[in-house]
Amino acid sequence: MKQRTPVSAIMTKEVITLNNTDSLETAERLFKSKKIRHIPVVSGESIIGMLSYTDILRISFADSVTADGDYVDTSVYNLFTIEQVMAKNLISISSHTTIKETAEILAEKEFHAIPVVDNSKLVGIVTTTDLITYLLDQY
Repeated sequence: MKQRTPVSAIMTKEVITLNNTDSLETAERLFKSKKIRHIPVVSGESIIGMLSYTDILRISFADSVTADGDYVDTSVYNLFTIEQVMAKNLISISSHTTIKETAEILAEKEFHAIPVVDNSKLVGIVTTTDLITYLLDQY
């Protein structure tokens, strides 16, 4: 296992984002259609938060469906904005941060995704799944 491999080697580079003005219903559709669990929230080019699928589940029954497979009423989403639900105190890393340093941050904190930011611009996202996949590839 390489000791100094940068996180850019394993991060997702084509990041799906939400705008702070998007609806929570839009967020739910993205989570389900893209099969992802974390979406950075941006205002212009600046990252201002991170929304997780768990954040959505806390305020709704987002994964509930009717017997026909249709989605349930999502009117609860009208009660909240993305900014009210997202995590705001983010830790970000640069694309040069090592995988080991990234793993240490994720092991210490209580979140499962970190935005990768270079020169104030979002360039990627790395998740615990990315780290596990990297480790499995080493064996």
